[in-house]
Amino acid sequence: MVLNQVRAVFFDLDNTLIDTAGASRKGMLEVIKLLQSKYHYKEEAKTICDKVQVKLSKECFHPSSTCITDLRTLHWEEAIQETKGGAANRILAEECYFLWKSTRLQHMILAEDVKAMLTELRKEVRLLLLTNGDCQTQREKIEACACQSYFDAIVVGGEQKEEKPSPSIFYYCCSLLGVQPGDCVMVGDTLETDIQGGLNAGLKATVWINKNGIMPLKSSPMPHYIISSVLELPAVLQSIDCTVNMSA
Repeated sequence: MVLNQVRAVFFDLDNTLIDTAGASRKGMLEVIKLLQSKYHYKEEAKTICDKVQVKLSKECFHPSSTCITDLRTLHWEEAIQETKGGAANRILAEECYFLWKSTRLQHMILAEDVKAMLTELRKEVRLLLLTNGDCQTQREKIEACACQSYFDAIVVGGEQKEEKPSPSIFYYCCSLLGVQPGDCVMVGDTLETDIQGGLNAGLKATVWINKNGIMPLKSSPMPHYIISSVLELPAVLQSIDCTVNMSA
């Protein structure tokens, strides 16, 4: 494989290397079973989980003011109270949260074909994991999927001054690996953070993983390459020329 001066590849974690969304859905299903069988919340169980999912999607986390466990337990507490009424039930909220979290982590696995791809790529380029999010949450995922040995460095946004798409975190990653932004490729599933960040930092190329075949908005950042699975990345790396065509 000739990689045309690509010296490093930065990978996002969630829904790029591991199926975080799928793991989360499995966690929600376990909570629904618990609420229906133990607490006899028949129709309400799914409503509660749907409400929590919405709260997670809108989550604004500030580690200086709270911890992620308290914040996410509160999501469950509020969802239960909004659905069932009555007094807040912190104990049930904690039970739901920890069941969802533990189930989710159990299903966060690095697939064998992804492991094989990373192993082969690392023979030719340096690999770095670059993930946004709360440091506790992301470190737990990294531990759960046991991906540490496949990377030369791991950077968690919640441990830095700024997260993706800020150029600063990309420059920090470059300094860790001893490479220049123009030597690097960013791979991820989120246009607003992974792709915009790679563009902001002037990386050699950005690769967007578009699993669902959705059409991005015209106002969205434009990736250099679009693939439907991270397993298509080696072929993309082979095709990257010394000069990246911005309209590719």
